[in-house]
Amino acid sequence: MEGRPITLSLDRIQTSATPQGDNAVLRLWGGSSLKGHVKISGAKNAALVVMAGVLLCPQDCRLRNVPALVDVERMAQILTALGVKLDRQGNILDLNAEHIGHSQAPYELVSQLRASFFAIGPLLARLGSARVPLPGGCAIGARPVELHVRGLQAMGADVRIEGGVVHAEVPGRNSRLKGAKIHLDYPSVGATETLMMAATLADGETYIENAAQEPEVVDLANFCRSMGARIQGAGTKTIVISGVPSLHGTDYSIIPDRIEAGTFMVAGAITHSELTLSPVVPDHLSAAIAKLREIGSQTIVEAPDCLRIVPGQNRAADIETLPYPGFPTDMQAQFMALLTVSEGSSTISETVFENRLRHVAELQRMGADIRVKGNIAIVRGVPKLSGAPVLATDLRASAALVLAGLAADGMTTIKDLKHLDRGYENLTAKMQQLGAKMERVTQDVEVSENATPEESTLK
Repeated sequence: MEGRPITLSLDRIQTSATPQGDNAVLRLWGGSSLKGHVKISGAKNAALVVMAGVLLCPQDCRLRNVPALVDVERMAQILTALGVKLDRQGNILDLNAEHIGHSQAPYELVSQLRASFFAIGPLLARLGSARVPLPGGCAIGARPVELHVRGLQAMGADVRIEGGVVHAEVPGRNSRLKGAKIHLDYPSVGATETLMMAATLADGETYIENAAQEPEVVDLANFCRSMGARIQGAGTKTIVISGVPSLHGTDYSIIPDRIEAGTFMVAGAITHSELTLSPVVPDHLSAAIAKLREIGSQTIVEAPDCLRIVPGQNRAADIETLPYPGFPTDMQAQFMALLTVSEGSSTISETVFENRLRHVAELQRMGADIRVKGNIAIVRGVPKLSGAPVLATDLRASAALVLAGLAADGMTTIKDLKHLDRGYENLTAKMQQLGAKMERVTQDVEVSENATPEESTLK
């Protein structure tokens, strides 16, 4: 399995007929029923950290079910810059990190992708040093890296932050990180994953207490185990890692994306349409399934990896975002779109990120009745939304606007699609296959706000 270094580009991620996010708008016309089956892609948040985990291993690794996304492209560029040989064929990535040339990730790439910070754990464990710029990504909150830093320090690393760059080093020649007992003040997914990867090659046992329990953490642990790591307890509040001297190559498949699956489930509910989705892991969707049932839609398990959403009369429900297995913050915006057209008054409390209600103003432009006080939104259902020009403010907000547009009268135009491209593989094409009337065009294509699909390029 010989890889060759490449730089993935947006043309590999989007079809040649699809305008790129920086110069595109999405136009959609609501009121259509959807019908059919949706193929769920690999999980973005699992793929990104597993790609970083390849840095732990000097042998060939093959990753399957890797979604074609802008964030995946950026992580591939970061790995290539670090010396990883990388080749992509469809949704399969072949990687070889035998010859990592240097331990500093380039700022211009890291600044665009928060998940790039995951590289610090594997680089420090494997090379004994790492220099990683502080990360960027969606502006949905501070999401500091102190928990990562304190955990690495507990394992014996010298860590300092200078000029926006995190410098980490294991003191002494040929020294390894040391096993440690680490208690996280908050069950941070990123910190749990960073420290778990660092501990796989550490000397001794590492205990991570109050660890994140998300399915993506379990997927990373399973990936590391497939390379020979000794990890127990992933998916619980305490993870135990017994360090090993080295890891070996593997062939591993990424789990399905539970947030994409949840988004399409809401699409069925908000358009009163029956849809099937696969592959999925139903247990990963238990919070979303329970909340949809409360709102009025039923979810039927058709097969171990297939769900069917059966819509009903939508009614109000209260939501509080929490770490897994609680209701996911990454589904808050999509459910808010659904509740804007559900009968009654709902309360949504965002407890994970402090700046994740910016989509409220855009939904209000479409006629939603929402009041915000601090991190709480009061949503009073209205009979109908109205199509309007709106702006995507972050990844999940962009999905919420698509869902709102599906339920709105008239045409909705969504700008700033770069957020959507970060986390949804071929969303427009998948929606079109279900019967949604939408198209992605360059911004210089003019269409009247009152245009019908027949007057657009959809005819």
